[in-house]
Amino acid sequence: MSGPTSSPSTPVPGAPASGAPEPSAPVPVALIGYGLAGSVFHAPLIDATPGLRLDTVVTRDEERRAQARAEFAGVRFADTPEEVFSRAGEYGLVVIASPNKTHVPLARAALDAGLPVVVDKPVAGTAAEARELAALAERSELLLSVFQNRRWDNDFRTLAGLLASGALGDVHRFESRFERWRPQLKGGWRESGDPAEYGGLLYDLGSHVVDQALALFGPVTRVYAESDVRRAGAAADDDTFLALTHASGTRSHLWVSATTAQLGPRFRVLGSKAGYVKYGLDPQEAALRAGERPGGARRWGTEPAELYGRLGAGESPLTGGGEPVPTEPGDYPAYYAAVAAALREGAPNPVTAREAAAALDVIEAARRSAAEGVTVEVSR
Repeated sequence: MSGPTSSPSTPVPGAPASGAPEPSAPVPVALIGYGLAGSVFHAPLIDATPGLRLDTVVTRDEERRAQARAEFAGVRFADTPEEVFSRAGEYGLVVIASPNKTHVPLARAALDAGLPVVVDKPVAGTAAEARELAALAERSELLLSVFQNRRWDNDFRTLAGLLASGALGDVHRFESRFERWRPQLKGGWRESGDPAEYGGLLYDLGSHVVDQALALFGPVTRVYAESDVRRAGAAADDDTFLALTHASGTRSHLWVSATTAQLGPRFRVLGSKAGYVKYGLDPQEAALRAGERPGGARRWGTEPAELYGRLGAGESPLTGGGEPVPTEPGDYPAYYAAVAAALREGAPNPVTAREAAAALDVIEAARRSAAEGVTVEVSR
């Protein structure tokens, strides 16, 4: 665990901390947390990214250490984030994949240590905290990026292409569902009712569907939400609906649920020229959970033709109406490739903390709407 220690010098925008390797060498990454997010998403994607190197995993759990050691040869370990921050000169990036309530203090500490940061979503519990972190990163001239991997889902990429081509015309309604059937509780902080944990589906899956709606259709002016706790023994929301009015006039209807016995379409998008309906989830999460990795034998992020969405007007896709639209491959590796380019070349940040703050504005409005039974105006 010993290594050279140096004080970080004033960094240039997006550059690795002092002591990190020259641009030709991979950027050494410290990953804080090795639960679901760290082990399934971040570690494999970091390892698959040219220009990045998974150097250190922060976890005390011996089983998790053994898992990481078996998969990533030469990886080091630290017991606490403070060990990483005290040796800031050894790293060029810190990735925070720990529980939600730790995101803000850890991101602040990493930035104070002179380290660029990637934070899993949600970056913070409130929009104000997200904007404070964004301002700190800007003052420090350091990268602060938020892991909104679902912008690289296969269906989202396909829909973005349809919108860009004008195939749908003017979209007046966007329906997005992230639904699961999990009638039994799994336990853990994600299902905790403690407000400090920021658990529940609104902050979890809701962070994804809200971010996607904003990325596609722009700022939101009004929010209405219904949020329920359906499962016996549950303490956090497990069945939530949001209705968003965008400044553009588009309305987004978003569902996140763990209690859906019959799953609806992932996307149903209605425009002035045509509609697009897509069933099924992007395959990348399932592939990562199964131990598959980008660059393997199977083409990454692809799905069979029978799962293609359908584009048409006045017809039901359930009876074969409309034309099948080949689904763009999902591309989670593109997120960390963009992070590497931002660090090494000064390329744009793929997801900024200010974008994440705009999504948190919506989530906070949704919490108030659900609690008070009112429609909430979102200031811009």
